[in-house]
Amino acid sequence: MKISQITYLKKETGLIFAPVVASVLYMLPLDMSREAQTVLAIMGFCLVFWLTEVIPLSMTALLGVSTAVVLGITSIKEAFLSFGHPVILLFIGSFLIAQAMAKHGLDKRFALNLLTRNFFVKSPFRLIAGFSVISFLLSMWVSNTATTAMLLPLVLGIVYTFKQNKIKGISNFSIYALLSVAYSASIGGATTLIGTPTNLIGAGFLKEAGYDIDFLKWFILAFPITFTVYVAFLFYIKFHIRNFHFDKNEIKKIFVEEKKKLPKISLGEKNTFFVFCLAAFFWMLPGIANLLGNKELYTFLKSHIPEAIVAVIAAVLLFLLPSKKNEGTLSIEDIKKLDWDVVLLFGGGIALGKLITKTGLADYIGQKVSSLISPELMILFIVILIITMIFLTEISSNTATVITFAPILIGILKEMNMEIFYPVFGIIIAASFAFMLPIATPPNAIIYGSRHIPISKMVKVGLFMNIIGSVIISTFIIIYMK
Repeated sequence: MKISQITYLKKETGLIFAPVVASVLYMLPLDMSREAQTVLAIMGFCLVFWLTEVIPLSMTALLGVSTAVVLGITSIKEAFLSFGHPVILLFIGSFLIAQAMAKHGLDKRFALNLLTRNFFVKSPFRLIAGFSVISFLLSMWVSNTATTAMLLPLVLGIVYTFKQNKIKGISNFSIYALLSVAYSASIGGATTLIGTPTNLIGAGFLKEAGYDIDFLKWFILAFPITFTVYVAFLFYIKFHIRNFHFDKNEIKKIFVEEKKKLPKISLGEKNTFFVFCLAAFFWMLPGIANLLGNKELYTFLKSHIPEAIVAVIAAVLLFLLPSKKNEGTLSIEDIKKLDWDVVLLFGGGIALGKLITKTGLADYIGQKVSSLISPELMILFIVILIITMIFLTEISSNTATVITFAPILIGILKEMNMEIFYPVFGIIIAASFAFMLPIATPPNAIIYGSRHIPISKMVKVGLFMNIIGSVIISTFIIIYMK
């Protein structure tokens, strides 16, 4: 069945089941306030719409918040206050920095400069490692989708050359080369606070719960997890392409030719690199102050130069710094290319999360779930949550899944008087680890669209990655908690 047919069936299913689910949840004889049960019905409707993507995810979030206003659950002022949340400013600013990288070709120059190194063309495994490490590193700062789309032509160029030379085993090599790009982008994106929308949304919920995580702390906690998963994936690839060989001179020639096509380093690239370094420095500075034990400087930086303000000032600089005569490094056209769907989803998602907490729905669910789980089984509960999150995001948007479950999990952990931060951090990271299906993530869809990867192969390798991801995330979260 084609992806378009699956998408159509999902939408049809969603249109039928969303009202049914909402009605059932609203009429159930539950011992909660009417407001809480109304929000439960709204969330049930939104969840079905998110899972089946009947309309854009942001429109579903806005529909949910608007319905709450119409039904008198909250005022319009309070409902839409979340659209001014610092997380939204951080996303807009960081996206514009990434946009400047792509616009001026800084990301491609970085990729080709790395791939022309002798180290990466000496063997098939090293070549794949070259592609994957670029994907892993770039996706920490640029969107996973843009990273995958940029690297795809380079991988396909290599595959085409191999086919021209009738090298045996090219089909197997092409599969793992393409998967390495997509999977590494998803893994790398979870590493930094700005790497993927789910991280920012999750950080927003943690902040509402009283946990303000800075850029450096996120990296310090996430990097050991993502790097371990990444290394496990490389070992898996190395085993499966061990019998494939090629002429390294031919491969280097391709990359050198591509590098020659690059124009001279432009002023726009220099501006972008300068602004990126400046933003990265100020994002990490509060964390460095905290690590050095300077609480006074840390408090000052967090209150006067928070991550969101750094991102906004960096974006403004890109509009001020000229790249050509009468033209900034970024222009008004770049603002139009901003992923406004995700921006609106952020605002609507955080608003819905606040409603879950405000009406007592999170506390109610927390009480019911905590009464079923003894503290001795808490570790098992967290492991099950992480596994569930990974497999659930195979069929639904990871951002929508985090929006739905993060505030509920916070409520459950509060009722159980358990550590909130690390389990919630674990499910946020897990939300990026969907590897089995083309519809799971944009990187998966992009490489599947190349028609070099059978769906059965993606499911097989993806299942392995899901299991490895579950084990590694769970292990690190348990270690962090202890």
